Amino acid sequence: MPSPALESVNRALARIAERDREVRAWTALAPAAARQAALAAPQDTPLYGLVLGVKDVIDVAGMATSHNSPLGQSAPALADAPCVAVLREAGAIVLGKTDTTEFAAAGRNAATANPHALHRTPGGSSSGSAAAVADGHVPIALATQTGGSTIRPASFCGIPALKPTWGLISREGAKLYANSLDTIGLYGADFALIDRMAAVYGMAPADPLPPRMKIGLCRSPAWSFAETETVAAMQDAAARLAAQGVEVVEVDLPPLFDGLALAFHHILFREGAAAFLNLARSEPRLLHADFHARVASLAQISDAMLREAYDQTALARIEAERLLASCDAFLTPSAPGVAPEGRGPGNPVFNQMWTQLHLPVVNLPLYRVDGALPLGLSLVGPRFADRRLIALGQQVLELLGANRTLETGELCSE
Repeated sequence: MPSPALESVNRALARIAERDREVRAWTALAPAAARQAALAAPQDTPLYGLVLGVKDVIDVAGMATSHNSPLGQSAPALADAPCVAVLREAGAIVLGKTDTTEFAAAGRNAATANPHALHRTPGGSSSGSAAAVADGHVPIALATQTGGSTIRPASFCGIPALKPTWGLISREGAKLYANSLDTIGLYGADFALIDRMAAVYGMAPADPLPPRMKIGLCRSPAWSFAETETVAAMQDAAARLAAQGVEVVEVDLPPLFDGLALAFHHILFREGAAAFLNLARSEPRLLHADFHARVASLAQISDAMLREAYDQTALARIEAERLLASCDAFLTPSAPGVAPEGRGPGNPVFNQMWTQLHLPVVNLPLYRVDGALPLGLSLVGPRFADRRLIALGQQVLELLGANRTLETGELCSE
């Protein structure tokens, strides 16, 4: 009898052979190891036969971790990162490594193209993982997020995603960039797959959903960055949710939140300086100038400034939890607009605050601008309610429908 898992691996490899010359989602594949794992996989495991892509800043046993950098590892990793091992033990089959912005941080962009428009970016830094799921290479993939590197590519590529509560998934075996921000992210072809992954990671089951959902419309302090299509998407989603019986309320964040962008920058650069200080000193010629700029922040961002940034962020976390207690989730942009042309990672301005506050976020693949380019919106929930947020995301997606067309000729600005 044929192995369903082996058939899944072979389908994935055939799709990659057909498409990846253009999409360029993968940095390395391990077809023999994947086929062997598929034949050996127990069928009673929760993720049996699901083929997995792993962002190439995360260790996979037997494969090098390149980090898209001349300073990446040339020798194969001796062991899986725990976030990979947990999925593998649950029956997932690692197919290979996906392309990334250098060190998932700055420097060199991934070579990956957006599968919906090859001249546009898939977003970064989790470029290859997002494109691989969007283009049907694999049903699930691992990402990371320090600012917006899970949610923004999901918006640009039109796929569901979860940026979990900070700390719920081990980051051991993945290069650290900013210790208090870095988070392992999850991509899936649908929210059911993401929920299965979340369950394997030990996230608590979702509490029952309310008979009437209450959504807080949160434009955030970054609203001035919203492009016309994002403004229209927020308006459309709010109006259609209300028409479906959802209670939609405006959320006005207090002035405390206005300074979080600067606090984020101070934390990112100072923690980034700690992460790359050794390479700046030991391999200065090979380290990209972007990372030398992080190290230079040691002299530019004082300890007092960093302390203030941490304290302001801690106060905002408490206030965010208080505001979220009055509704089921916030609805907010996933990105300023559709994917830009080129290969840049995109602007994380609508993501970084939620990462900084350690809150879980899901991307909802709700829109296609002119029927082609994906555009997502985010739901944000309280910490440790990740699977409830996934369930809410699925419910909103069912109410509004995925990939609704927004025609640019009909869009209005606010």
